[in-house]
Amino acid sequence: MSLWDFYARNSGEVLGLVGQHLSLVATSTAIAVVVGVPGGVLLTRRPAWRGPVLGLANVFQTIPSLALFGFLIPLPFIGGIGATTAIVALVVYALLPIVRNTYTGIAGVDPAVREAGRGMGMTDWQLLTQVELPLGLGVILAGVRVATVVSVGTATIAAAIGAGGLGVYIFRGVAVVDDTLILAGALPAALMALAADALFGLAERRFAWRAR
Repeated sequence: MSLWDFYARNSGEVLGLVGQHLSLVATSTAIAVVVGVPGGVLLTRRPAWRGPVLGLANVFQTIPSLALFGFLIPLPFIGGIGATTAIVALVVYALLPIVRNTYTGIAGVDPAVREAGRGMGMTDWQLLTQVELPLGLGVILAGVRVATVVSVGTATIAAAIGAGGLGVYIFRGVAVVDDTLILAGALPAALMALAADALFGLAERRFAWRAR
């Protein structure tokens, strides 16, 4: 059976798995942004914390994804079999690029611009929201872009713990040695990653241009 015949015969299931995959990626990336952007901002206000925080995030990045899923399963509240554990793991992997790029984007703002804002009587909050975040948004979006693309790929492993997604076809194909099944899961995941990369890349260039 060709890949296209497989899609035609299983279109309902394919769409369902694509929806599950999108849900895992969107939910985890949104949570990572909500946690990571304030975290990166905090590091610019507490530079001494930068080394330990980014070092810890780097350590989590070195843990193989399947092993991290396994470590999380026994934990109360966030563990178990299913989507919750997968989302927690994806958030952990997405945090490093978002926190690091948020810190880099804000720290990279020209000190003269920052001083000009203070000279105009801006509070720290006004300086952050009206100067630093707008100027650093292109770099921050680059971090979100990396986090999203990584999450699309890592989410395929989530099928191993019953979280669904396109990894279901990949694992099923590996189990029965069926290249069509493997491609049925891998191809949409790859296209999803390329689409996310292109969309965030466009937004990143647009905001970088506005910052200049």
